[in-house]
Amino acid sequence: MKISNNWLKQYIKTDLKTEKIGEYLTDIGLEVEGIEKYESVKGSLEGIVVGKVLTCEQHPNADKLKKTTVDVGNGTILNIVCGAPNVAAGQIVPVAVVGTTIYKGSDKLVMQKAKIRGEYSEGMICAEDELGLSNDHCGIMVLDESYKIGDPFSKYFELTNDEVYEIGLTPNRTDAMSHYGVARDLHAFLSTNQMNSEFEKAVSKTLNIEGTTDFQLEVEDSELCPRYIGAVIENVKVTDSPDWLKNRLKAIGLSPINNIVDITNYILHGFGQPLHAFDGGKIAGKKVKVGTVKEGTKFITLDGVERKLNGTEIMIKDGENNPICIAGVFGGEHSGVSENTKTIFLESAYFNPVAVRKGAKFHGLNTDASFRFERGVDPNLTRTAITRAIAMIEEIAGGKLSGQLLEHYPKKIENHYVILRFTKVEQILGTKIHKEKIKEILKALEIEVLNEIPNGLEISIPPYRADVTREIDVIEEILRIYGYNKIDSPQKISFTPVKLSFDDQDALENSWARALQSNGFNEVMNNSLTSVKDETNAVKLLNPLSSDLAFMRKSLLEGLLENADYNIKRKNPDIKFFELGKIYHKIAGKYQERKQLAIMVSGRNSAENWLQPKSATDFYFLKSYVKILLDQLNLNIEEKALEDSRFSDSLELLSNGKTVARLGKVSKELLKDADIDQDCFYAEIELENCQKLRSTENLKFVDIPKFNKIRRDLALLIDRNVSYNDLYKAARKNPSKFLGNINLFDVYEGKNLPEGKKSYAMSFELLNEEKTLEEKDITEVMNSLINTFKKEFSAELR
Repeated sequence: MKISNNWLKQYIKTDLKTEKIGEYLTDIGLEVEGIEKYESVKGSLEGIVVGKVLTCEQHPNADKLKKTTVDVGNGTILNIVCGAPNVAAGQIVPVAVVGTTIYKGSDKLVMQKAKIRGEYSEGMICAEDELGLSNDHCGIMVLDESYKIGDPFSKYFELTNDEVYEIGLTPNRTDAMSHYGVARDLHAFLSTNQMNSEFEKAVSKTLNIEGTTDFQLEVEDSELCPRYIGAVIENVKVTDSPDWLKNRLKAIGLSPINNIVDITNYILHGFGQPLHAFDGGKIAGKKVKVGTVKEGTKFITLDGVERKLNGTEIMIKDGENNPICIAGVFGGEHSGVSENTKTIFLESAYFNPVAVRKGAKFHGLNTDASFRFERGVDPNLTRTAITRAIAMIEEIAGGKLSGQLLEHYPKKIENHYVILRFTKVEQILGTKIHKEKIKEILKALEIEVLNEIPNGLEISIPPYRADVTREIDVIEEILRIYGYNKIDSPQKISFTPVKLSFDDQDALENSWARALQSNGFNEVMNNSLTSVKDETNAVKLLNPLSSDLAFMRKSLLEGLLENADYNIKRKNPDIKFFELGKIYHKIAGKYQERKQLAIMVSGRNSAENWLQPKSATDFYFLKSYVKILLDQLNLNIEEKALEDSRFSDSLELLSNGKTVARLGKVSKELLKDADIDQDCFYAEIELENCQKLRSTENLKFVDIPKFNKIRRDLALLIDRNVSYNDLYKAARKNPSKFLGNINLFDVYEGKNLPEGKKSYAMSFELLNEEKTLEEKDITEVMNSLINTFKKEFSAELR
């Protein structure tokens, strides 16, 4: 959103420089992303002076050029070569002297003394387009006798120089979507922080009513349109706007159209209240109705597009029920103001925000008006805005208000009522603000204190603050104006460790997300709506936005592949992503939804550096992170080979017979469809199953052992079809209380081994917490393990 500094200072008087205002606006949540200069005439005619052509003769070496001498009032006569056909001796002209910068569109030229076809030229006699005054280039400007030789040319023009703030406004701050709203917020900050400022509060203009009007107003549904005001203005003259109004709009990036439309835009961006001007002569029956029309009705909007209405839009209609405008969104082609318009019907209203939003979204329209209406404008500003617009139309377009305003406002939109507790303010902010300071801030924000209660206030919040409806919202407003920078960071933080019980799924999800983030993973959030190749068990939308968003996703894999592809194509091939989200299926006519944690890795498993060689992610790298997460739940995990078309190699992890995770290497077919040319590994964890199966046993902390662990290694020759998991489970059945950690640290398959065999090297840690282990105890455990491996797997020692 663009805010003009000159325009802003119509409502707030302050001596602060632009940069300081930008700093304070950012401090109160209206983040200034940049400040740009605006000039109504680029360069502001700097260096252009009034001169007089003394002599004018044919250039000796060019048929289309003239040699002139020009007096610019400084005692020096300039020689200037000019190509304009209308240049002549005795003329008073604008002259760009040496050193002046001339702007023409995006091009610029610095005047220098130069030789043109053999003759020196010391400047330029200018045409209107060369000065940015118009697009006219038929000849040089010839001035009248009122221009004094030697004067700066800018002296004779009302030039506008402005500075424009680019504010990154959050969508909830509809109250600040105008110059008036920004000024009001800035004043609240300055006035409560002992900085001088004067704020001009918006009030309605006194109306000069002439006669009566035959126009009538009918609002069919007050829920759709709680407040509507119409004004009939006769004898308007639709022409160009005055320069000051054009420059106000140009400064914030708007193109002037005509004086009537420009005035409605001026009020919109000045006060945040959208207005709409209809050609009164085209409103059949001289009656304006606000309601709905039959579904399927065709309506041509101002952009010339024919639209089919769905029957729920708020529509402005004429006396014959013909639609003339999608209320709060877009006008109709046949009711707009033109140069032939003599009578204006001017609308100022408060429309139901939800209805406007649905109508704008259905038709794919996003206008300045709908942007504000769908977030909720100030219903108390409706009359102020229209009376100010009427005054401007009377002054600029010569119109006269005919009859009283036509108004519908059967039920006043009330303020929000909230109780604010001082203890809650202190708890949230972490500092104590005196209650008188809190009351001062609330008053500056136009929040009324109705009553003081023990340790708090009863307050009334005006409806223009549609985003402030709860106590916590009020506390945020207090902090915004009080100043985030005034809240000191504590020098010491005290906390009590809390055991994570994972009693609810949110706690589990947050714990897992933190664990992955701390290991370098980035969380992604993808759209639940997608397209599918295979519609089997898919959930299809009844009213999809597009064919690409016609189904609920069946898996999180496709979204993560798109994320990976996007990053890989931008030279970020090392992928560590996770997503928490729901998947949807329709099985046997019943809808199902499950929440999963999906993890994807690809590329290198650590950043490239000189100390370590390149190391690619693989299946086991992914499995290690899945194991870290599941270990938090103390589950009894069983591994099982998985047949899944999404993977080329895959594994299923089960606990008590229920699936808790699936993981594997993504198939080449899916990678090809996603246009990915590197291996990707994917895991999905069933959150609901994990939550139900988690161990409820409390974890116990024990002292660090006083005695040393003993490690023994075994190198086993086994059949290729024997897995490490088989060996691990067999070892865990050993009855010895001394056996601790078991690990596989080497695998070998190749020459010098019998056909169909492989070698596993495993380590075993043993510990007696009461005394040092004796060799006989160690030998007993190791022999027991060796016998188990020989008996169950025909293993041989190497």
